[in-house]
Amino acid sequence: MIHTLAVSGYRSLRELVLPLGQLNLVTGANGAGKSSLYRSLRLLADAALNTVVASLAREGGLSSTLWAGPETIARSVRQGDFPVEGTPRLASVSLKLGFAGEPYSYCIDLGYPPPAQTAFPLDPAIKRECIWHGEIYRRAAVLVDRNNRLVQLAPAQTAKHDEPEILTKELSSTDSMLATIADPQRAPEMLAVRETVRGWRFYEGFRTDAASPVRVPQVGTFTPVLNNDGTDLPAALKTIRLFGDGEALDRTVEDAFPGSYVDIDDQVGRFEVQLRQHGLLRPLSASELSDGTLRYLLWTGALLTPRPPELMVLNEPETSLHPDLLPALSRLIAHAAARTQLIVVSHSQPLIQALEQNRSCKRLHLEKSVGETVLAGTTRFNMPRWEWPRR
Repeated sequence: MIHTLAVSGYRSLRELVLPLGQLNLVTGANGAGKSSLYRSLRLLADAALNTVVASLAREGGLSSTLWAGPETIARSVRQGDFPVEGTPRLASVSLKLGFAGEPYSYCIDLGYPPPAQTAFPLDPAIKRECIWHGEIYRRAAVLVDRNNRLVQLAPAQTAKHDEPEILTKELSSTDSMLATIADPQRAPEMLAVRETVRGWRFYEGFRTDAASPVRVPQVGTFTPVLNNDGTDLPAALKTIRLFGDGEALDRTVEDAFPGSYVDIDDQVGRFEVQLRQHGLLRPLSASELSDGTLRYLLWTGALLTPRPPELMVLNEPETSLHPDLLPALSRLIAHAAARTQLIVVSHSQPLIQALEQNRSCKRLHLEKSVGETVLAGTTRFNMPRWEWPRR
């Protein structure tokens, strides 16, 4: 479980540290930074897939994603006594992402490549990566440490106990150590963190238009985890019914659509979602379902997965759903939170109010202060403790 999430220098997230619980509800006005938080989580997950540099390139390069305000913001500026003015930069340009959990924590620090040493100046270079034991970064707790191209084990992890053991001196500045180095004997914690992060699931913006692949039969295969785009929904629902919690599937559909039952039509190995409704003589195929009904079934397939990840992130799950479906969706989310850690980004008041009735729900309300995203209600004394490794 992740207890703390930290982001520094990404868009409006100048220095954001969030405490996390089992079920986390991220709220805030438009432009408060909810989407930036979601994207930063995806970037953190990309480190385990070795695609973080490519993901930043799709956003316009490092320079387009960096915090655009001053390096520091004085209290007098926050109070409105003085205008925002640029100051000479003292620290290196940096975009940092990290999390603290049990038993391991991880962070990655990206910056500009050395001048005149690269043909791709917009590509960020990975300057530091660290894996440490426990929630608070301390040099004594570091297990694996990456400094530019050098990756080494901490002295306590080596057989000699007096000097660090070098894993490599030539790691490319665009390659994450988390995704590149595989040494289960000398660095098992790196393998554990990588597999955990690779298992994170992100869901947003399912396609339910008339041309959506979900509306046509798909080749059926064993699918314990719904794809990010939901195209394998029929196979995922079939897997839930056969190998997961089929009773929960029936309860979830009944909760949203009383008297209804979801079934999967098998057409010589091609599966199609069908919904049987009270009063109708035949089931409705996926091509006949409304956008909201199909989208709800997609969330059902995602949240009732027989193979729950350690973290699942839902971005605005209320999109295209009728308000009458939101109480049922909140109960589905609460059911899933009993098996996996959830982060839900939403601006729907009915869904927010329904989720807040759950005891395990931790609301994280984001606000803007002088262009910077901050967590409402936090002060220097009640915010989670977090330390970044120095370059």
